[in-house]
Amino acid sequence: MLIQDRFLKYVSFDTQSDENSTTVPSSEKQKILGAFLAEELSNMGLEDAHMDENGYVFGWLPATKGYEGRNTIGFIAHMDTSPDAPGNNVKPTVIRYAGGDINLGGSVITEKKFPVIKKYIGQDLIVTDGTTLLGADDKAGVAEIFTAVEYLIAHPEIPHGRIAVGITPDEEIGCGADHFDVAKFGAKWAYTVDGGEVPEIEYENFNGASVKLTVHGVNIHPGEAKDKMKNAALMLCDFVSRMPAAEIPAHTCGYEGFYHLTGISGDETKAELGMIIRDHDREKFEARKVFVQNLVEYMNTVYGESTFELVIKDSYYNMKEQILPHMHIIDAAEAAMCKHGLSPVCVPIRGGTDGARLSYMGLPCPNLPTGGVNFHSVHEFISIQSMETMVKVLVELMKA
Repeated sequence: MLIQDRFLKYVSFDTQSDENSTTVPSSEKQKILGAFLAEELSNMGLEDAHMDENGYVFGWLPATKGYEGRNTIGFIAHMDTSPDAPGNNVKPTVIRYAGGDINLGGSVITEKKFPVIKKYIGQDLIVTDGTTLLGADDKAGVAEIFTAVEYLIAHPEIPHGRIAVGITPDEEIGCGADHFDVAKFGAKWAYTVDGGEVPEIEYENFNGASVKLTVHGVNIHPGEAKDKMKNAALMLCDFVSRMPAAEIPAHTCGYEGFYHLTGISGDETKAELGMIIRDHDREKFEARKVFVQNLVEYMNTVYGESTFELVIKDSYYNMKEQILPHMHIIDAAEAAMCKHGLSPVCVPIRGGTDGARLSYMGLPCPNLPTGGVNFHSVHEFISIQSMETMVKVLVELMKA
């Protein structure tokens, strides 16, 4: 099957995860695609291809004769899409990009705002209609892994060890590794195929934590409020005003960490804030958490004990610590890219992946690109040529 046909089929499924859900997976609709993927792997001939009760899809391609003793290598992607932009009723279009702005209908990808598109002149791009995300994050990764496995099956003369395939739900809400059975997966190491542009390789990611801050106020009729009212919404605004204004995503890049306000709501009686903390450096990451804790303690001295209630929860850590003892898997990825005329570059992830948590669960798991651009956005697109290249790279990695 052509890579673009497989990908277009996958994006027809609505699989957005739900960060407010308490179920596993967070949205039942992910299981619809999961069942489809499990059946596809089974039809290819993978052993024990199935979707488990938590919505995880697994399958194993047996080693070719004489290579049964080789280490099992894993390839992982996620089926859910981000809740950051509309994800249902995706209407993808394939265009041959000749340069200039791309009018999607619902919005425009402009060269001025998205100069990256200039790199794709002469290539075939899959774009949205400008009202939804596309879903290349990470259905492109799923399509590339499946197409590479299918290629190996069609070419039995290519030797390879046992290959494990794993497709996870709920990666976009930080839960993709929660119920991943590393022992059952059986791989010595693995790659997530969940990155951006080719030929980027990622084995460093943010240390991440979530913040929930609740402010308890005292409400009373505003006509009688003098020296009595404690407006929770205003107190929360005061807290936000004391955060470092330059240390936010809009003003940082590369290895620079940040505080990111994700949501704020409330009234005079009660107000709540959601925030995430990110930093590649573990020491700086811990210092950022201490800064928030100290600020909350100060606010309670100003407004009264227990006015501000703070919960900080670590989400994941920088996988670099777990990858460094296994740098041969990075060397292998670089060699596979070079074999196909690419000049690989290692870049830090300004986010996290399933691989970050899996690396700390005993499965070293760096991240490979999919070829997608502008993830989590109605301006998302992917190059068919990039996807085709990644299939070749994955086949190279799968070879014995």
